[in-house]
Amino acid sequence: MVKLSSLQRKLWRELWHMRGQALAIMLVIVGGVGVCVMSLSTYDSLRQTRDNYYRDYGFADIFTSLKRAPQAIMARVREIPGVRAAESRVVAQINLEVPNFADPVTGLLSSLPDHGQPGINRLHILRGRLPDSLHDNEALISDAFADAQKLNTGDHIIAIINGKRRELTIVGIALSPEYIYQIAPGAVFPDYQRFGVLWMARTPLATAYGMQGAFNDVVIRLQPGVAEDGVIEQLDNLLNRYGSQGAYGRDEQFSNLFLKEEFAQLETMAYLFPAIFLGVAVFLLNVVVTRLIQTQREIIAILKAFGYSNRQIGSHYAELVLLITGLGIAGGFVLGIYLGQLMTSTYTDYYRFPSLLYRLSPLIFFAVGSATVLAALLGTWRAVHKATILPPAEAMRPEPPQHYSQSILERMGMQRLLSQPSRMILRHLQRKPVKTLLSVVGLAMATAIMMVGNFQQDAVHFIMHVQFQLTQKQDIEVTLYEPVASNVLDSLRGIHGVYYVEGLRSVPVSLEYQQREYRTSIQGIPADAVLQSVLNTELENIRLPEEGLMVTEHLAHKLGFKTGDRIWVKFLDGKRQHLQITVAMLSQQYLGVGAYMRRDALNRLLGEGPAINTLLLKIDNSKAQQVYKALKEMPAVASINLRQSVIDSFRKTMKQILLVFTFINALLGAVIAFGVVYNTVRIALAERGRELASMRVLGYTHGEVAYILLGEMAVLTLLSIPIGFVIGVALCQFLTDQMQSDLYRVPLILSPFTYSFSALVVMLSALTSAGLVWYRLKRLNLVEVLKTRE
Repeated sequence: MVKLSSLQRKLWRELWHMRGQALAIMLVIVGGVGVCVMSLSTYDSLRQTRDNYYRDYGFADIFTSLKRAPQAIMARVREIPGVRAAESRVVAQINLEVPNFADPVTGLLSSLPDHGQPGINRLHILRGRLPDSLHDNEALISDAFADAQKLNTGDHIIAIINGKRRELTIVGIALSPEYIYQIAPGAVFPDYQRFGVLWMARTPLATAYGMQGAFNDVVIRLQPGVAEDGVIEQLDNLLNRYGSQGAYGRDEQFSNLFLKEEFAQLETMAYLFPAIFLGVAVFLLNVVVTRLIQTQREIIAILKAFGYSNRQIGSHYAELVLLITGLGIAGGFVLGIYLGQLMTSTYTDYYRFPSLLYRLSPLIFFAVGSATVLAALLGTWRAVHKATILPPAEAMRPEPPQHYSQSILERMGMQRLLSQPSRMILRHLQRKPVKTLLSVVGLAMATAIMMVGNFQQDAVHFIMHVQFQLTQKQDIEVTLYEPVASNVLDSLRGIHGVYYVEGLRSVPVSLEYQQREYRTSIQGIPADAVLQSVLNTELENIRLPEEGLMVTEHLAHKLGFKTGDRIWVKFLDGKRQHLQITVAMLSQQYLGVGAYMRRDALNRLLGEGPAINTLLLKIDNSKAQQVYKALKEMPAVASINLRQSVIDSFRKTMKQILLVFTFINALLGAVIAFGVVYNTVRIALAERGRELASMRVLGYTHGEVAYILLGEMAVLTLLSIPIGFVIGVALCQFLTDQMQSDLYRVPLILSPFTYSFSALVVMLSALTSAGLVWYRLKRLNLVEVLKTRE
């Protein structure tokens, strides 16, 4: 049995005596450490899994699509300096028909070598086998599509391949590093039921599209240390004559881009929230330790008289800080592991890896634990140092009487409006302004964290409103394989159930300004557009100028130009002109980036007639199936996208992610509020126990005494809420700045519900603390308290 020294026994007794306060502090530390471990471990698990997947399955470094090129040109592609490996493919966008599913389904069909796996972007076969090149009806499908449609090996689906219906037999279910985040071209959120990736053997697929001895897609892996820019430039020069739409690197590959943005958000969360929690915890530790040392002045003097050195006494109080902090860190590790596993399981619904294992790096625990301990020791150093330098003779004397003066409100002549207990509350708060301010800031942080959790829901709802109510009003969006004359709209108007049809012209381009360049598309919108609106930076629906470009504000900021500037536009389709065009105005758009022109002006620049390649339809929903059927039978139709399915997918995705995030924020915000309020009131009770007991002896009721103590807490809470609103707005603004990407921009939108819910959680936490202190006041031993010597 280990024998404890006198100081160690004192340490454990003190910890037990102040167990309530210690527990409140530990909970705050648990919250901060837990969020940090959750974010860093989830980030580390995702990053490590992605990097291993990319390495083991040969994920490409450069991608490019084109119209058609002879296979012989691949020899010259492989000769480009820096290219380690290059492979050609046949890739086509197709429509699918799935048994017992009436909605339109689109797919991306890619070729595989006739024998074995590709060298680049190899597949992970979950079930089944590779398709046989001797059979033109065998295909692999992506696992996300298979799960959503409940398809398995041996099942059949119908594919419209080059305008011909073909029944395909599913021979396997696979994963690809190219589609970790499986999403339809142009979409923002995945819809696994209505979009799938398929693979066929090269020979039957090339035959179906007349691509024997040719290709329309290239993937490249680079040698280690080679910069992609030079290779991309040479590749574009080589393939431009074959209709190349411009090569791009991993950073612009859609699946990888989504992962990159997710990692950036996890990093922000990993540093922002723990900093808030640790700041509050350090404040609470400082207050508690300072109060403990003040009440133990005589004990410190006696210890020094018995020969204990300053170092031993300082170490004793430092050990108390370390003990509370250590228990909080341990609890935070447990919470962080649980939340990390919860977040990881949520991500497995969207990111398709062969295995997404939750990874716990010892370095994370060491870094988080060390930072927390260091912060706790630095935060309490002044109080501990004060104990070590306290001379024994001075320590034996009681602290000088506290000095009270009239509060500011009393000086303003409002004393008649305040009862005696109310004046006592205000005077006590004013006596220690720094402590009062820190208590208010601590509670304000709880309000702010709650606002951050709900702000994202407000922003998502606003984005939904702007994107699908103000901007896009169509029921169906139809993409065509090639541009067609606009008179095709007349035939669509004749489909039973179609109310209105609108035609757009979309062209891939590269926008260039000074030394910066960005690949996007210009969307040509008719002058009298009804279903596709364009909003200015004030979110007002406006008419496009007759000439010139309208560019999203984010893209203008990214490239550095403004309204009135002339930018170079390199068209990546058709005659591939390189023209200078004036930026006529800027638009606001929260999903994606792009540019807009009048359709007739765009077609004039392209040297084409009234061409369109995108159709927007407003339909009678009761006739939807007949409309879908008519569209599927049109050979020019590449894909059919339903606006409502996009909205449903958006809501489903955000609901699952935000519910987890909001729950975590609500829980942690409540923990901070409880920790600050409970410690503040318990310390006040310890400091004023004799005063409150004296009041009871003099005839004050329990309610009147409780009013004095809990009234302080109420004032602090009420003062903290508006300050918390200000801090919360600042934190939300910081997050919006961090979440500005090419994929989406999150606006700063805060609803009345966010403010009220945040305040409600803080007030409920305060009421819970008040209940505990009320109970403790009823058990106050008046005789014991009054025996205490001042």
